[in-house]
Amino acid sequence: MPILTLITFLPIIGVFFILSMDSRRSELIRVTTLLVSVVVFFISLPLYVTFDAHTYEMQFVEKLQWIPSFGIHYHVGIDGISLFLILLTTFITPISILASWHITRNVKEYMVAMLVLETGMIGVFISLDLFLFYVFWELMLIPMYLLIGIWGGPRRIYAAVKFFIYTMAGSVFMLLAIIALYFLNHRTTGEYTFNLLEFYRLDLSFAVQFWLFLAFAFAFAIKVPMFPFHTWLPDAHVEAPTAGSVILAGVLLKMGTYGFVRFCLPLFPEASHAFIPVISWMAIVGIIYGALVSMVQDDLKKLVAYSSVSHLGFVMLGIFAFNIQGIEGGITQMINHGLSTGALFLVVGMLYERRHTRMIADFGGLTKQMPVFATFFLIVTLSSIGLPGLNGFVGEFLILVGTFKSRILYASIATSGIILAAVYMLWMFQRVMFHEITHEENKTLQDINKREFAILIPIMLLIFWIGIYPSSFLRKMDASVNHLLKQIGEKANIVSNVQKQNNNITPLIDIVPETKTEW
Repeated sequence: MPILTLITFLPIIGVFFILSMDSRRSELIRVTTLLVSVVVFFISLPLYVTFDAHTYEMQFVEKLQWIPSFGIHYHVGIDGISLFLILLTTFITPISILASWHITRNVKEYMVAMLVLETGMIGVFISLDLFLFYVFWELMLIPMYLLIGIWGGPRRIYAAVKFFIYTMAGSVFMLLAIIALYFLNHRTTGEYTFNLLEFYRLDLSFAVQFWLFLAFAFAFAIKVPMFPFHTWLPDAHVEAPTAGSVILAGVLLKMGTYGFVRFCLPLFPEASHAFIPVISWMAIVGIIYGALVSMVQDDLKKLVAYSSVSHLGFVMLGIFAFNIQGIEGGITQMINHGLSTGALFLVVGMLYERRHTRMIADFGGLTKQMPVFATFFLIVTLSSIGLPGLNGFVGEFLILVGTFKSRILYASIATSGIILAAVYMLWMFQRVMFHEITHEENKTLQDINKREFAILIPIMLLIFWIGIYPSSFLRKMDASVNHLLKQIGEKANIVSNVQKQNNNITPLIDIVPETKTEW
């Protein structure tokens, strides 16, 4: 059964059902959208159950001719690196839809955007054809732009346009690099193709790797986002509706970190090694900067947004440790961040629905009025700062171990980010949940309802599952990460011994055929 195609395009089938419905039947549209996303999640579960953890080969592979004259194919598959990102996507989407029940304006269009966004996100993680990857990469941009621009806050247009321009700026450079690889492969093998697995076999000179790495890294650094390319993120998070913030933090940011692991490291190993100091220091600055800026925020949502810059700095630091602990820690932390930060945005959204404010000073003493909510909020807060026994600890511990093995100085400085995270997260929790109630509006707040309980419980279960039994996740990625490291090492040696002697920076224009007849 073509399971990857099914989970990717089932949301689009759901879109056609929703489009045929009367816009006035909002409740039916919501229920239908939720049902479609839940079905997609349950269909995706066999990916985990039947996944063979003993091989690094791509699994559940599907390949069909699409535009054969240009070497473009519908080619999809997954390995241990992409498995959990797909499951995270199918898990977060129904939760985000359930959290969107308060949307009353243009419900039909909103739910269509959510389902199209799910298709784009899944497509990015399963694509093994770079043309197909780029199509999905751009596809997910449109519904997120609409979610922010139509259903966002007062400055939604500014935030949506900024998000769009930043992402498009990076995408253009990545497209140029993809086209360059296309012609480089033809010059080497005589075949025109966008097949990622074929590109892995290319032995590129250091000069070519340098420029292509920069092009891909620019696009992915914006998406992460890494310091100093992060300035679009707080605006997008603050203005987006709750579900938009959850998906943005839970899945979309992981496309950047995934891109580094899937493309930059194996395609350009020499350049990746050369850029270790640059990327690592950018990550370290992001860790500390994000934490310090979070500490001074008076808006809950903006605090959580800047915390993402800090947390994803840890992910990048682990990836560029170039060892199994660092990379597996980075991948695990991608999942952890999606769960913990996504839950934080959900919690903030629940408070906003009750009080229509996100200012920390407007709260206080909520533990007395909302004890169940306070319990969930505390678990998520402790998860975000990496308390042992919860999911955040596993990823951060592995990242610091891997970084320590690679460069002690980087690990020593980055550790300060964990201390700062404890400061700003616990201080925020204290101000919101403890002390006396000083605002009359807080005395009548209701504790979480059944829908909100259903939203938070699945996340809590995963937070404890990963924290207590992380090997059930790490085992699935061992073979793929080990192969990635071997692949990087072998290619780096080949390039070092054969091609790195040429120190001239080859103009990329030389990659493209000079005559049209080569097409």
